[in-house]
Amino acid sequence: MSAEENQQAPLVINESVRVERGASVGWVVLTRPDQINAINDSIRQGVPQALQLLDNDSQVRVIVIRGEGERGFCAGADIKERRGEETSLQVRQRMERSRWIESLDGIAKPVIAAIQGYCMGGGLEFALACDIRFAAPNAIFALPETGLGLIPGGGGTQRLSRVVAPGRALDMLLTGDRMNAEQALQIGLVSRLAADNATLVEEVRVFAERIASKPPAASAFVKQAARAALELDLKSGLNLELDLFALLAPTKDVREAAQAFSERREPRFTGE
Repeated sequence: MSAEENQQAPLVINESVRVERGASVGWVVLTRPDQINAINDSIRQGVPQALQLLDNDSQVRVIVIRGEGERGFCAGADIKERRGEETSLQVRQRMERSRWIESLDGIAKPVIAAIQGYCMGGGLEFALACDIRFAAPNAIFALPETGLGLIPGGGGTQRLSRVVAPGRALDMLLTGDRMNAEQALQIGLVSRLAADNATLVEEVRVFAERIASKPPAASAFVKQAARAALELDLKSGLNLELDLFALLAPTKDVREAAQAFSERREPRFTGE
């Protein structure tokens, strides 16, 4: 029996976001399936709250983000919430106040996006800010903003080029073409595919539990180092890696790993 069957009662953040917690994996769930989980102000406000709640929960070691319903992870911005006429300054100020996707950058724990169906525009930008993307076979990806006379405004131009090759990124950005799950896997936009659409959530759960079984400090530090590699020069990155390694070396979890290996048993990591 999976430890994740020990579920706590769901916590409703607002009408568009819910938190679910198992023994070691926390879930942020977008709850607008009739709108393909399109991004509205409730999602912009609720997601950062949900992420912070789970990041502060010592029992949660991995966070998964998913969208309810079969149609999609997130179809992008909700066009019903489009504003009236605005000046460039007003648009810039409004978007500056709502940099909600960037809340993922401050999360220490590994974050996985479980993607089914449509993952478009702001929905793809949301997924790009996660650490790992795990897709169902029916997943569809696109950044169609240039066809609307715009560019991505939630980090798409910056994060996509850090995930896939720059030429691939510009291909997607300039054409707005849709990409299926197999194509996304080939270019590294996603790192894993579920065997079937119906099994995505369970496969992601098992995968998340694997990561959650590792010492939590090691997971947090390796994420910190790997993400820093995108910003630091090599020497600075190598120094950071050594610093983090040295911090981990004397921990109880390191000693437990060695003892469990010598005793031929599964380790019991406590995060100490």
